[in-house]
Amino acid sequence: EEGITKLELATYYQGIADWILPHIANRPMVLVRCPAGRRKECFYQKHPGKGTPDVLRQIPVREKSKTEPYVVVDNVAGLIALAQISALEIHAWGSRADKLESPDRLIFDLDPAEDVAWGFVVQSARKVRELLQYLGLKSFVKTTGGKGLHVVAPIDRRHDWDEAKEF
Repeated sequence: EEGITKLELATYYQGIADWILPHIANRPMVLVRCPAGRRKECFYQKHPGKGTPDVLRQIPVREKSKTEPYVVVDNVAGLIALAQISALEIHAWGSRADKLESPDRLIFDLDPAEDVAWGFVVQSARKVRELLQYLGLKSFVKTTGGKGLHVVAPIDRRHDWDEAKEF
């Protein structure tokens, strides 16, 4: 609806590579893909299918009863491939591919209801950051692909997911 082409998206991804790659590289990801544009049908994609570009590395991830592949981006070519497959949202895991069961970041997802004002979401993110700072954790805020904010707190890789979720 904005008239942005895949080439323009790829150029944008290339331009922000130095900022985004440290946050997504070597992490499994879930993508929101919108092949016909954001206002048309979009879908979440956890597992790469046929035709996934080779520059998107795939790693096996053990799920409840089976092992499935996930996509990992390692470089600018991977970012550009995300544009090619119309990935408009990039949701990176809180752990790295080499040690999936040891998260290195906590992500607090502030995803408001339709009737919640944006100012309240921003105020809430500030409060979460203040609490984390009080507990000795540094954090940063990033926008989500949708309508909310993520407060992200890097942590040491010495806890498992159950401990991270309990926190």
